[in-house]
Amino acid sequence: MSLLFNEILHLVAKNEIKISEHGYDELMNDSIYIKDILDNISKAIVVEEYPDYPKGACVLVLENDNQNRPIHVLWGIPKNLASPAVLITAYRPDPNKWSNDFTRRKP
Repeated sequence: MSLLFNEILHLVAKNEIKISEHGYDELMNDSIYIKDILDNISKAIVVEEYPDYPKGACVLVLENDNQNRPIHVLWGIPKNLASPAVLITAYRPDPNKWSNDFTRRKP
């Protein structure tokens, strides 16, 4: 597991969470509940990491909602800060763009 995602898990456990405005929009657009994300974050699989993202390091993880449907969640920590864990976006991955297990982008 990634060090960044371990830190995200630690912040979530302490309830140090922020949801970006874009994140709220995407949750609503894809009918994703924050409760599903938080309930299942401990089972998430790291898909990609973006350590040099300009606003701060972030990590894309694969989770399942409470109906066992896949969700990609992008978490980050603001640059030069130690908190909070920011839910940047969450969406239902497009099977045409991702491998069958939703962990690799199709060429």
